[in-house]
Amino acid sequence: MSGVVLWDYPKSSASYRVRIALNLAGIEYEIKTVDLLAKDHKTAEHLARNPQGFVPVLDIDGHRLTQSLAILEYLDATRGLGLLPTDPVQRARQTALAHAIAVDLHPVCNLSVAGYATKGEEPARTNWMRHFIAPRMAAFEDMLKDFTQAPFCCGNTPGLADIVLMPQIYNARRWGADYSGCSRIASVEQACSAHPAFIAAHPDR
Repeated sequence: MSGVVLWDYPKSSASYRVRIALNLAGIEYEIKTVDLLAKDHKTAEHLARNPQGFVPVLDIDGHRLTQSLAILEYLDATRGLGLLPTDPVQRARQTALAHAIAVDLHPVCNLSVAGYATKGEEPARTNWMRHFIAPRMAAFEDMLKDFTQAPFCCGNTPGLADIVLMPQIYNARRWGADYSGCSRIASVEQACSAHPAFIAAHPDR
């Protein structure tokens, strides 16, 4: 074992992102599951790892890191993943594309947020997810027009936008949110679904 440990929950979008990036970097890692349904993230043991009580938590290079976007930035900087271009304008545009999901959409679809808003009742919870996911996936699709999918979101290698998109696609399918009119997203999904790093990171693997 490499000594790299990921505290993870399979269906967590944030954890899913980090698994993809670790796979892209070719880093061997041990997964330690934090069962969110069993409230393991609220235990004193996990809160000692991350006071926010979130996953993922990554132990790597003698450091303990939290927050998926910060972890992705670290892996990009230390492993040369090329997740974002160096040109400041293009970097800002691609970061905005990724944040449209990771910052704007993901938080309102967090299970704790949706559960609080809907008291965890159905069909209210599913309707909540669909209400937010479908239009914001459509907005992401429109934003993709500014980039060339060749075949990934912004070019011929996976980038930050792809890493945040695929977990959101998983959630869209999970909750039955309609993104059938998003042809650009569909083409990116096809490319990512065939990539070994994405395959190995999939929650149902």
